[in-house]
Amino acid sequence: MSDPFVLAIVGQKGGAGKTTLAISLAVAAAAEGLISVIIDLDPQANAANWKDRRTASNPAVVAAPPSRLRQTIEAAAEHGAEFVVIDNPGKADTGAITATGYADLVLVPVEPQMFHLETLPGVQGFLQAATKTPPAFLILNGVHPSATVQAQTAKDMIEKAYAFPVCPHHMSRLDVYATSSDSGTSPLETHPDSRAASEIRQIYKFICAQSYKLESIHARHERIAKRA
Repeated sequence: MSDPFVLAIVGQKGGAGKTTLAISLAVAAAAEGLISVIIDLDPQANAANWKDRRTASNPAVVAAPPSRLRQTIEAAAEHGAEFVVIDNPGKADTGAITATGYADLVLVPVEPQMFHLETLPGVQGFLQAATKTPPAFLILNGVHPSATVQAQTAKDMIEKAYAFPVCPHHMSRLDVYATSSDSGTSPLETHPDSRAASEIRQIYKFICAQSYKLESIHARHERIAKRA
């Protein structure tokens, strides 16, 4: 049984882009040759509905209640999963705390708006309440495509004001994120040369750089490829 890398995407604010980030990163892992699984804990089942519109088998999506998260991760591992993304609902509850406890890394997407930023102390609170405290990073979503300098200023301000590490890469407010999701795909598949696809690749590479486990999984694939 493999020991998959587990990424939890959490937050207290709905509409922050958690599901978009989850499916985008799961597709990025699949594009790198990993067996990828999304565990959809959100009662709205947006990730599961996305999978229903999809033709490709990787990533798989499993809808599950938070109370079955451990069993769902174990089942995914038994089926060879290497990259698992837990997509949480838009609130900090026991499900988010549980997901954090199983994660190797946590991402917290927020938009650069005060309504979103005001939720960060609560997010920090439930991260500390988890059974373990994995590395956690804030990631800005919905940034205006031309606001490169302003985006960096916002990242620096947030990191200083909230003592919350911020991912150096962000997701811009681009229509392709929504239109690709409508067809059960991601920008990596529909528009591989687009800005959105580049953003996803950058965020995925950042995640890889934070995790020895994920780097080891990729290294194993490289060794297998060389022997083939």
